[in-house]
Amino acid sequence: MSDVKMMALDVHKSFGENHVLKGIDMTVKRGEVSCLLGPSGSGKSTFLRCINHLETIDSGRIEVDGELIGYREQGDKLYELHPRAAAKQRENIGMVFQRFNLFPHMTSLENIMCSPVFVKREGKAAAKQTALELLDRVGLGDKAESYPAELSGGQQQRIAIARALAMKPDLMLFDEPTSALDPELVGEVLEVMKSLAESGMTMIVVTHEMGFAREVADTVTFMDGGVVVEQGSPDEVLGNPQHGRTKAFLSKVL
Repeated sequence: MSDVKMMALDVHKSFGENHVLKGIDMTVKRGEVSCLLGPSGSGKSTFLRCINHLETIDSGRIEVDGELIGYREQGDKLYELHPRAAAKQRENIGMVFQRFNLFPHMTSLENIMCSPVFVKREGKAAAKQTALELLDRVGLGDKAESYPAELSGGQQQRIAIARALAMKPDLMLFDEPTSALDPELVGEVLEVMKSLAESGMTMIVVTHEMGFAREVADTVTFMDGGVVVEQGSPDEVLGNPQHGRTKAFLSKVL
């Protein structure tokens, strides 16, 4: 099996006249943590949403484990998959959003059990056991019966991570998972993400948390204006940036 988990080749995406992604190339290896940095509007979140086909792409290709995402190939043409087939692919790609998107009428436990039971048709007893283990893993074993409104933002985001993990994905996407949190709650979410990284989970993380990128990332990609400006190790991109745009961005955020 190839050690490449996700590969994007010349990915373009426009919304009307707005050309958001202008030929993105990126490779993430199995077990790697890849951080995407860049100013707002640089295309990072759109690219992340294209990886699990929440957004269609206009040209190029995205593969996960060698499988074309969102499309089937016939001759030299790509045809979009039926929504059901695309949803099936998405089962293996977990995603954590800025907003926690928990179901307000469900307890933490029910939120985590929901997708395995209704999407994967897992038995309730097995799903509950997994959910309880995941609650422990994210440090919230005592919150199984709590509703989202009874939890802090950091706790809700940790439940959202547990919910994504319940589907047993082999690729996790994080779209600025700490940006909606009060500063004192950021650390608890980053700790959970660090432990995931240490367990060997392949992760692509859009973030403004430079400390996390420096400490946890294997590769850092700086995007601006819909293109990849610079790519490399944290030491290279954060410690010794080569491009003027990267330098200007880092001088503002560091």
